[in-house]
Amino acid sequence: MVLEAVNVSKTIKSSQILKRVNLRFESGKIYGIVGRNGSGKTMLFRVLSGLIKCSEGKVYFDGRELKKDFAVLPNLGILIENTEMYPEFTGYYNLKLLADIRKKIGKAEIQRTMFRVGLDPADKRIVRKYSLGMRQKLALAQAIMEKPDILLLDEPTNGLDEIAVDKIRTILMQEKERGALIVITSHNREDIVRLSDEVYRISDGYVRKEKAIKTYEIE
Repeated sequence: MVLEAVNVSKTIKSSQILKRVNLRFESGKIYGIVGRNGSGKTMLFRVLSGLIKCSEGKVYFDGRELKKDFAVLPNLGILIENTEMYPEFTGYYNLKLLADIRKKIGKAEIQRTMFRVGLDPADKRIVRKYSLGMRQKLALAQAIMEKPDILLLDEPTNGLDEIAVDKIRTILMQEKERGALIVITSHNREDIVRLSDEVYRISDGYVRKEKAIKTYEIE
């Protein structure tokens, strides 16, 4: 599988957030995107996924054009800023509601995914009473539970303790070995260095490839 951005730009009002972005991502690899807050990382994810239409350029998935051949990327798992869950329901019931939309997985797969990220599917606490770390794990669970072809993960280890961070890194490597195409952003330099096959920096709307993963600096 190949995900491509060809001369992609995004302008909102008079502000050009993405400028002539060209990217090529392949399955079975992890790509790191780094840059300052407000540099356009989240907007790039929104455009690549189809949540927002680019102002110029094209996005292709396996030769098919986004917004022409399909509205959003097929078989996508996404973790983006402020992922919303129903605060009055348990974590398990939130995932069940999402799973019921496509009906690709059932109770066993939901439970297995919750255990995998470090959550107890039998926990009766509602999401409103979850800690920041638990909310992050739940958001990651919804992204991976249906074994998507593409994972776009914005700060997947945000708010997690050291043990949970190691668990999530292991999960991402397992997803890579499964053949998923994974793109992550992170302010944690170790996430990028340890996980990424290639690293790209976004600055002033432009995206360029880092030549040396081990020596780049997080802004």
